[in-house]
Amino acid sequence: MGPENDENQPVKIRTPQIKDGNQIYHLVKKSKPLDINSLYSYLLICTHFDETSAVAEWNNKIIGFISAYINPHQENNLFIWQVAVLPTMRGQGLATQMIEHILHRKETQSIEFIETTVTPTNDASMALFKNIAANLDTNLEKTSFFTRELFGNPHHEEELLLQIGPLNNK
Repeated sequence: MGPENDENQPVKIRTPQIKDGNQIYHLVKKSKPLDINSLYSYLLICTHFDETSAVAEWNNKIIGFISAYINPHQENNLFIWQVAVLPTMRGQGLATQMIEHILHRKETQSIEFIETTVTPTNDASMALFKNIAANLDTNLEKTSFFTRELFGNPHHEEELLLQIGPLNNK
């Protein structure tokens, strides 16, 4: 094993653990325009949704995080809730790698569709999910989902539902 601060250490993608909750919370806080949830919710994700979520770790620090779960009403759908990558680590394909890592786990082998919500002006997330659909050689459909009125804040954008699939050759 190399020294703890070895800049050449590879990024490790893995399931989140309860000890990661605090780092994840602070990563999401730095990841505009994501809505920050309570630390408690991130601890729950690390314990209840660990098999369908991922962290990217580099140099003993969490630099990326995806929270996702299997939709209990559509058990062949993986819903990706949040994608966060440390601003200084963006543009390196970490989000794509984390999604691929989740899709290759035994717990997600029955997944036929990926769903997520994205605001219309979030160009980075739109590009990410278009690339995921292209990489998986499948469709991406957009529909209205959470309208602005549902948020009770006239400044909050609507959230479009993106559906990627069907997934054939994960």
